[in-house]
Amino acid sequence: MRIARFTTGEDPLYGVVTGELDELGQPSEDSVVVALAGDPLYVGVKLLDQQFRLPDVRLLAPVLPRSKVVGIGRNYAAHAAELGNDVPSEPMMFLKPNTSVVGPGDPVFYPPQTQDLHYEGELAVVIGRICRDVPAEKATDVIHGYTVANDVTARDLQRRDGHFTRAKGFDSFCPLGPWIETDLDPQTFKDGVRLQTFLNGEVVQDGSTADMVFDIPALVAHVSSIMTLLPGDVILTGTPEGVGPMEAGDEVEISIDGLGTLTNKVATR
Repeated sequence: MRIARFTTGEDPLYGVVTGELDELGQPSEDSVVVALAGDPLYVGVKLLDQQFRLPDVRLLAPVLPRSKVVGIGRNYAAHAAELGNDVPSEPMMFLKPNTSVVGPGDPVFYPPQTQDLHYEGELAVVIGRICRDVPAEKATDVIHGYTVANDVTARDLQRRDGHFTRAKGFDSFCPLGPWIETDLDPQTFKDGVRLQTFLNGEVVQDGSTADMVFDIPALVAHVSSIMTLLPGDVILTGTPEGVGPMEAGDEVEISIDGLGTLTNKVATR
């Protein structure tokens, strides 16, 4: 089930997106979104007798994290190597504020504090209920679904600060979308799902989730052993190799097989 958050020009709504995805992760022209009675994280999936053509609505960030976005660094060995880093012996965590979240089509603003802004295409896990100390084998019990993310990073600030808070925490530095897919098992990604990032139409990242150092159940277990996770919290699972700079005016598309494509343009604030 693909759950979207959208607007027709009025208050945001939630809905279920129908229709098949093409090879680029785009929905068919006859896709519709059937409205829901509220946020399914809190009221469940209650369909209304109201539907809209998908091209006629504006998709929003499919989830607004209640408290936090938890990032995982260096979770693909080739990406760690391309930046001259070792693979960590346990998941390497950082936090992005929930104010960094934007949706499909929203601009990623290029802050004046940086001269080296990078894209990082990632798979994102959306938590479905309050949880703490979740065993890896129980991870599916607390996962609401999955979406596509861009862990935007000011690389020069990351190097200068020696930590990730400023470099990854600016407003608009966590695009999410286009929707949440709820009907997938973590094993799907362990077996390998293709993740591609396109910069102005050219492939710059082409990886597989099979190359994660720590798989999704391990990440849920590790993060929840440290902090309570709340409904709507997001875990970013790391990026494959191929990260690089983007400039104002660039368009970044991140596509994950079975999940769809997230598209954002870079703009000057």
